[in-house]
Amino acid sequence: MDLRKLKTLIDLVSESNVSELEITEAEGKVRIVKSAPAAAVPVMAAAPAAVVAAPAVVAAPVAVIEPEAVKGHVVKSPMVGTFYRSASPGAKAFADIGSPIKEGEPICIVEAMKIMNEIEADKSGTVTQILVENGHAVEYGQPLFVIE
Repeated sequence: MDLRKLKTLIDLVSESNVSELEITEAEGKVRIVKSAPAAAVPVMAAAPAAVVAAPAVVAAPVAVIEPEAVKGHVVKSPMVGTFYRSASPGAKAFADIGSPIKEGEPICIVEAMKIMNEIEADKSGTVTQILVENGHAVEYGQPLFVIE
């Protein structure tokens, strides 16, 4: 990846609400993590022959849910963003513990770059666990709900 493209990506991350961006291309992989509102640190790994790396920023730890600890179907976040249980602050939550849910129904919202993305249930059943607090940041692939 050329330096102009890398600089453009860093500028985009620093000017947006995105806290982390990872891109994989044929030449290698780039991960940009924003540590403060005005700073971004790139971490680059090229092809196996050469590795270029910058110091990584250590973020707050994210709770890891072990597969053995969860019984049922896990609904995971399809993107990085902010998790919301309802469409607006005063509105009723899409799903609560014990709520019956049908496949295709919205169960939460993940806000990414000021766009509200409705996340739909990918399985019918009953919500048994909500694994993220309302208004907290979520990562790609992070477990959100357990449905049985």
